[in-house]
Amino acid sequence: MLVGGDKETAAQLNLALFQDDEGNSVRITVLGALQGVAGGLAAEVVVDMPFVAGRVKLSLWRSRLTSWGEALDRLEAGEDIAWLHVQRGPSVFIHLGGERDCPEVVVEDDLVSMVTVRVPVCLPADWIATHRRLLGAVLRAWDAHLSPQ
Repeated sequence: MLVGGDKETAAQLNLALFQDDEGNSVRITVLGALQGVAGGLAAEVVVDMPFVAGRVKLSLWRSRLTSWGEALDRLEAGEDIAWLHVQRGPSVFIHLGGERDCPEVVVEDDLVSMVTVRVPVCLPADWIATHRRLLGAVLRAWDAHLSPQ
């Protein structure tokens, strides 16, 4: 949290950060309150690889953050996940056994750009625990703003 006078505001926070030593990364960052939508957060998915880079906007609500926590549970159990697959906006898939012998993060933006990007990312052993901490930090920082549901 950034403190400005008597008012605290949440700074940009990563909800997810998948990166490796080869320059491949996918990041989901909460940017702030979603303008004009009570209880929503503005976020973006950023893909950065030596070959391709791009970003797409994403709206988050408490229910989407809760579903991210459930997706982490399934990943920990060894299951692949599809997050936000049937909702408006981009979808994020994580395949634990990707084509290059490491996890693969797939970002689909069927609604706006009609682009799909597959990013192989060699992740450290504690990546799920790290993502649980990132989720907890977002929920703590934005709890008062997020709608109850």
